Amino acid sequence: MSLARPTGSSGGTPQSAGPPIKVMIVDDSVFMRGILSNWLGETGEFSVVAVHPNGRRAADDVQRAQPDVVILDLEMPDMDGLTALPLILERKAGTAVLVASALTRRGAEISLRALTLGAADYLPKPDAARGPVAAEEFRADLLAKTRSLGQRVRRRTLPRPPVGVPAAGGGAAPSTQPVSAPTPAAPRPGGKLRAYSMMPPGLLAIGSSTGGPQALTRLFTDIGTAISNVPVLVVQHMPPTFTAILAEHIARASGRRCAEARDGEELVPGQIYVAPGGLHMDIVRAAGTSKIRLLDGPPVNFCKPAVDPMFEAVAGIYGASALAVVLTGMGSDGARGALKIAEHGGSVIAQDEETSVVWGMPGATVAIGACAGILPMGEIGPRVSRMLIGGRE
Repeated sequence: MSLARPTGSSGGTPQSAGPPIKVMIVDDSVFMRGILSNWLGETGEFSVVAVHPNGRRAADDVQRAQPDVVILDLEMPDMDGLTALPLILERKAGTAVLVASALTRRGAEISLRALTLGAADYLPKPDAARGPVAAEEFRADLLAKTRSLGQRVRRRTLPRPPVGVPAAGGGAAPSTQPVSAPTPAAPRPGGKLRAYSMMPPGLLAIGSSTGGPQALTRLFTDIGTAISNVPVLVVQHMPPTFTAILAEHIARASGRRCAEARDGEELVPGQIYVAPGGLHMDIVRAAGTSKIRLLDGPPVNFCKPAVDPMFEAVAGIYGASALAVVLTGMGSDGARGALKIAEHGGSVIAQDEETSVVWGMPGATVAIGACAGILPMGEIGPRVSRMLIGGRE
């Protein structure tokens, strides 16, 4: 497999101010350790503080190296990534672990298993058959995810200035508590929260990305049997194969039928439809029924599947009976579509910043002014459940 340095994008975001994000690389391939070190080192945003060939050495060194982010291969000799993951998190609390695996069914299964054990996100290794294009996408994905997770770790661990001492950018910090201290959800630049729709939901639409698999499992566990009242659409930013395994995980968490959506199938209450990796998913209305439509178009917001096309279609068909949830994720995908739902009278709930792995997608949805609620993860499922059984908000 060739991963020669790609030309073009360097990851999409200018170098951030402050000290570099500290990264540990753990991979049994000398080549992969070298190329990842080179890509991270050439931007100036990252400092590679340790490189190891197996999980045992990484777990033994994490307290000394003090990384913000660990890039952890899952299949290695001596000690694999799944075994090392809980040791790393125990010995260096607060570290963000980005697991890397192949684009295979086994790779997807162990990646999602790693997420349930505390990994923050996954990094699919490129398909060698796709050549330089795959290498460029992999490099951009690596830099973007490492940057987002590292910045999140920094915000959670750096103490705020004492009361009366101006924080960076002016103003006084409210307390001496760490940035991770819980804060009440409140409207951000989008202004006041909107009113929830008075119409009972006819469909639940969910968008998520980084941290999404964990959030989706929690959400469907919390919603419980109320989900039998409406069809559910899920767009999670994931490649092919991974979305099929995700659907199996959701089925176990929800106790409902969940599978990758098929083009042309009719929406049925109580069933969960996951957008297949590599295809956009929206819905069309014909002969009084709503049906899935899968589209092999260009990426939207650099994503395929993307949340915006699904939300926009839901807005046009379900209007005030649409209920949308935007969960943790990088970027702004879903914000524009969420605004369409809100403008058609539907209800939009965004996950709050404190409980999001990355407050990109929900933060953008808040900023655009689409939200009726901004809730911590533990409150979203119960709120959605009450709405699905006819409770007023």
